[in-house]
Amino acid sequence: MTISIAELIDRLGGTDAAANLTGVTPDAIRKWRHAGSIPPRHWPAMMAATGLAMTDMPGASGPALGDTPPGATAALVLGDGTVFWGRGFGATGESLPSELCFNTGMTGYQETLTDPSYAGQIITFTFPHIGNVGANDEDNEAGRVFARGLVVKEDATQPSNYRATSDLDGWLRAMGVPGIAGVDTRAVTLRIRDAGAPNAILAYPADGKFDIPALAAKAASWGGLDGLDLAADVSCAEPYAWTGGIWTWESGFTAPPATRRVVAIDYGAKRNILRALTAAGCAVTVVPATASFETIMGYAPDGVFLSNGPGDPAATAIYAVPVLQKLIQAGIPIFGICLGHQLLATALGGTTYKLARGHRGANQPVQDLATGRVEITAQNHGFAVDEASLPAGVQVTHKSLFDGSNEGIACPGKRVFSVQYHPEASPGPSDSAHLFSRFVAMMA
Repeated sequence: MTISIAELIDRLGGTDAAANLTGVTPDAIRKWRHAGSIPPRHWPAMMAATGLAMTDMPGASGPALGDTPPGATAALVLGDGTVFWGRGFGATGESLPSELCFNTGMTGYQETLTDPSYAGQIITFTFPHIGNVGANDEDNEAGRVFARGLVVKEDATQPSNYRATSDLDGWLRAMGVPGIAGVDTRAVTLRIRDAGAPNAILAYPADGKFDIPALAAKAASWGGLDGLDLAADVSCAEPYAWTGGIWTWESGFTAPPATRRVVAIDYGAKRNILRALTAAGCAVTVVPATASFETIMGYAPDGVFLSNGPGDPAATAIYAVPVLQKLIQAGIPIFGICLGHQLLATALGGTTYKLARGHRGANQPVQDLATGRVEITAQNHGFAVDEASLPAGVQVTHKSLFDGSNEGIACPGKRVFSVQYHPEASPGPSDSAHLFSRFVAMMA
């Protein structure tokens, strides 16, 4: 049942407290009281503070609660019953229940959508203009889109880029992934920031019919990413050799002669990470996430690389950590990133935990504690390493300047190191590309 605006303000501790929570003036709160309703963009903050559902918000009525608004062809439905209406594009249908997250990157939407680390998630881009450079086969980070849906503010225009071979709408249709435009992505982002990542379903039905209660119930009943191993689902099925180098405008994908043999364990590896390894002079063999110690050592590697990937690292660790511990004991140089960083930390005796909202975007500041240098990094992770759990002998090397969480470790006596971010910069800045050269130097 919808409560009155006066009751809601009282729950929040009065006019001044309500104003502080929503970032408006006390005069605005008094106007809400007089009007008897709250602007929808402030509902996420109100729901997070009071524990109320969207249907309880004063002024929540009409199409937001079930009837399809004029012009709306898609809906983003949260597990608590919140509905964001919009215009569908891409593939028609209904996404699987997913974790709703946001990404702050201004470029690289194609690389982001094809990043296997986004398996099990619907991506909201905070940058309003997504789709303006279209899509092409060369910029895919994997063979398909791993995100389960896309949320944007503005409708995608026709692409304006000489490399484009498709527009975003057609590309998503071919990939079988639905999208929704016309959404207040600021409200979605605030909802995630203030209350954590919710379960959600993106519905773009071909017949235009919505069963909002059923969609909300389906989203609410999903167990989420906690305890979910997704690395084995997105990993390669068989070992293979990777040869392509970094793309350049003059010569496309080229790589220098290889001087070191590297086995890359694929927990959800992006193609540009493998390209960065070959560009650093590595002959790369990619093996599945479940590869055994004997399989890896059969390639006589000079070093082992641990890739990025999706899901809960504690679940993947069940089969990955015993292999990594044998590799550490064998004295093999190891470099890990993202999920690989979390698995290496676990193999060394640490633990991980789930972040409230995660780090996703190409503008994440990280400090190297040894040098004091700050690098702007690309990141995509919802879990982090618990520094307090790390045993003696494991050094903390990097930290996030956003929230202070761990961004890197090293164990010099064992020739292993890892970082939480994506140093291959696809998409993102190249501040951290030097880490691949560091890995090669360690193998030498």
